[in-house]
Amino acid sequence: MSVYLAEFIGTALLLFFGNGIVAGLNLKHSYSKGGGWIVVCIGWGLAVSFGIYAAGQISGAHINPAVSTSLALTGEMDITLLPGYIIAQILGAFTGAVLCWLQYLPHWGKTDDAAAKLAVFSTSGAINRKSANLLSEMLGTMILIMGLLTIGANEFSEGLNPLVVGALITVIGMAQGGTTGFAINPARDLGPRIAHFLLPIKGKGSSQWNYAWIPIIGPIIGGAAGASLYNLLFEGSTNSLGIVALILFGLGIFYAVFEELRKPA
Repeated sequence: MSVYLAEFIGTALLLFFGNGIVAGLNLKHSYSKGGGWIVVCIGWGLAVSFGIYAAGQISGAHINPAVSTSLALTGEMDITLLPGYIIAQILGAFTGAVLCWLQYLPHWGKTDDAAAKLAVFSTSGAINRKSANLLSEMLGTMILIMGLLTIGANEFSEGLNPLVVGALITVIGMAQGGTTGFAINPARDLGPRIAHFLLPIKGKGSSQWNYAWIPIIGPIIGGAAGASLYNLLFEGSTNSLGIVALILFGLGIFYAVFEELRKPA
């Protein structure tokens, strides 16, 4: 199996599980409707774990363009593989979302709330403030990448790493996810958003493309900044692209705080 096919399968499995969890909680006449945020966080954590189990031995199971970009930035991944990884991840995420639509096929028409349907596929800001939403995605992904690198620096029993990574995703969801739904993965949002746009979902409403750039740009900048900060703290240096990522991260913080202070309470 090629590394690209492995990334496709791992990401498809991630989104089939992850979108399915949200569908079960949001769509009418689902037995799991109303399960709550704890179910979302634990479910997505386990979805990541099993996506890693599916692809890890072949491709390293990045299943996230922000992870692949960060590893390419730090030299831990051949940069020539990066475009293929990202394409495979987006196509896998799209496929997983389509499978979720099929799984809950009769439930879409029974659900009146268009926003609840979109939330199955993609993320949005709990408070619609683009600068703060971008910062939330940057911070969550920075913690994700630094966490992955610190996990990789430790020794675990064989086969335990994916569960530890899943636990990291769960705690990020609980701590940082309440602001934007913790995409922290451009493919996780973009692939399903495209599926939402293309699929014949009854009463689906807008795919909200005006928000779609946030869970793409935020995780890329945040992930690159996290990898660069890890290298500075633990390795003592970083490269010029890492410095650029850290500067962009700092500008994102400044702009979000500036925008918040200038708005009335």
